[in-house]
Amino acid sequence: MSHAATISARTETPVRRPDLDVRHHPAIGVLFLGLLLGGAAYVLYSLFHDIRASGAEPLEIGVFAMLALALLIALGFEFVNGFHDTANAVATVIYTHSLPAPVAVVWSGFFNFLGVLTSAGGVAYSVLALLPVELILQVGSGAGFAMIFSLLIAAILWNLGTWSFGLPASSSHTLIGSIIGVGLANQVLAPQGTATSGVDWSQARSVFEALLFSPLVGFGCAALLLLALKLVVRVPSLYQAPEGDSRPPTWIRGLLILTCTGVSFAHGSNDGQKGMGLIMLILIGAVPTAYALNRTMPDSETPHFVQVTERARTIFDSRAEGQRQADPAAAREGVKAAIQERTANGPEDWAALSGVAAEIARQVQQHGALARIPAAATPNVRNDMYLTADLLQILEKKGGEAGFSPEERATLKDYRGVLEAGTRYIPIWVKVGVAIALGLGTMVGWKRIVVTVGERIGRTHLTYAQGASAELVAMATIGAADWFRLPVSTTHVLSSGVAGTMLANGSGLQWSTVRNIVMAWVLTLPAAMLLAGSLYALLRLVF
Repeated sequence: MSHAATISARTETPVRRPDLDVRHHPAIGVLFLGLLLGGAAYVLYSLFHDIRASGAEPLEIGVFAMLALALLIALGFEFVNGFHDTANAVATVIYTHSLPAPVAVVWSGFFNFLGVLTSAGGVAYSVLALLPVELILQVGSGAGFAMIFSLLIAAILWNLGTWSFGLPASSSHTLIGSIIGVGLANQVLAPQGTATSGVDWSQARSVFEALLFSPLVGFGCAALLLLALKLVVRVPSLYQAPEGDSRPPTWIRGLLILTCTGVSFAHGSNDGQKGMGLIMLILIGAVPTAYALNRTMPDSETPHFVQVTERARTIFDSRAEGQRQADPAAAREGVKAAIQERTANGPEDWAALSGVAAEIARQVQQHGALARIPAAATPNVRNDMYLTADLLQILEKKGGEAGFSPEERATLKDYRGVLEAGTRYIPIWVKVGVAIALGLGTMVGWKRIVVTVGERIGRTHLTYAQGASAELVAMATIGAADWFRLPVSTTHVLSSGVAGTMLANGSGLQWSTVRNIVMAWVLTLPAAMLLAGSLYALLRLVF
């Protein structure tokens, strides 16, 4: 009891605030500008190279201007995401004096960069699955450009608004709210009697669950980890706030830097994918001949693709009761209708699915590989593959309700896998562009959020153990979400983790700050939905 009282007394003594106003060395500014210009040049060169290599016609000036503007806004979203979200990762190392602020933000930016480059892309497409299927298929149309601009502008505006008040709100939350807002607006604005798929609420539910439970996991697990540390590691200095400008003991400092590194890397891997997905959506709409299909898939995959397709068609035909759909256009419309109804009800739906699968296989066999499909046929093949994979995912979620045997479910899962491999890919230059935007964003504007996390959540100064506990839990939570292709909020996980350690330590919370963070958390989804939906309705008129 006396030991705990001593620690509490020590943590309540005045501690020197870290210096957050130290300027970067001029060399960092030169490096920043060089990376910015070099990244822009690399993105433009790669874009022109891909268009030329695909055999597509040069883009008209108007289309290229729209493409360039959309890419600029998408990369701007990732830049804002960098200084808005990644500040959470560096708050602990700064407030425990483990690293000076300038070093911490450059360090974090570098590992955000690496996290983006090594990400797989699964999270990118899980977020895009929330969008209405007809907007994804027609993303190059006026409605498609209205969708892209409205959701990106809404996300950036809300992020900048919460940042200006120093509130650690979630960029992931904001983007997903914007996507749902566009989907709902698209459904409302659809002409009377026109079928529209709206928002995929089954996919939205899994995303909501990840966003809802991740901060609760951060809060509870960080609190429990701190209590476990107190029982197992009886080193008083671990539970004391820094004295003056003194750095923590070497092993504690190493642990804090390691956890900051892990959170930065995990943030880049998870959050960077959202920007990648949006950029791919833009590229597919503006230059479908170059980006609609994965032309990096080797020719050796073609026989396997055809074999899996035939096995899947056997399942479709067995439910079609002898019906055949020879017209690819009619089959495509049948699959769209089944997607809108969220199921395949009768033999005609299965016949349509078999017809679309047959057309995909015919195109691939005729040309020998995905990479050889001519430019004129690329949009249709990509749309057929996307529609088929989307309907298979719906049927897979129904599980036993759809009446598939375990062997059939395995076959359909394999088929969906090869379809997604043919349409869901991310060129290396897209990863590099997003990595530079996110990494450089980390080095700008971080101070507001760092101050909130470091000073305004708890009533006492952050201790070494509190910082390490919050960071370890955040790193593990975000890494697990990345593995399961779920978008989570670095902001929510880490700030709730800091709050959990403060409560577990008996330090107390600044409830005004906690209340503001919770309000931002609660309001982000509806505010982003309203803002994006309104912008979409307005931009539909413009485009």
